[in-house]
Amino acid sequence: MNEKNPVYSHTDTTKVNLSDDQWKKVLPSDVYQVARQKGTERPFTSPFETSKEVGTYYCAVCGNPLFKSDTKFESGCGWPSFYEPISKSSIIYAPDSSYGMDRTEVMCGRCHSHLGHVFDDGPPPTHLRFCINGVVLDFEKAQKAKEEYDKKQGS
Repeated sequence: MNEKNPVYSHTDTTKVNLSDDQWKKVLPSDVYQVARQKGTERPFTSPFETSKEVGTYYCAVCGNPLFKSDTKFESGCGWPSFYEPISKSSIIYAPDSSYGMDRTEVMCGRCHSHLGHVFDDGPPPTHLRFCINGVVLDFEKAQKAKEEYDKKQGS
């Protein structure tokens, strides 16, 4: 959790349901525009698109774990791409026919924030491509995540 956003947590799995006004108060405007207004960041603008660091990607809105870095791949689409979410409950899906296209929207399973879309042109083993706006992702390096876990366990 942080002071500005009291619902942000890497461990709390409680569903988050804030009003639009509450989200506006706790989210930076670029995150709010994508996550709550179903916007899209410009392609090739996220540092996560080409990052090869090892760790975990979280929802920048609520802290929910979304993707492991070992499921990330270079798709060339301009946004960070993954072939599999961390768990079945980390992502929810909705049909999206906006802009005259039939797509599947992906949202955070905890706070229902818009993340991006999933397509069926990804690599094995899933053949899926989760095309995710980098502005709605947080990243934690594997070593830092392990240290925080160990601290919580009292090691």
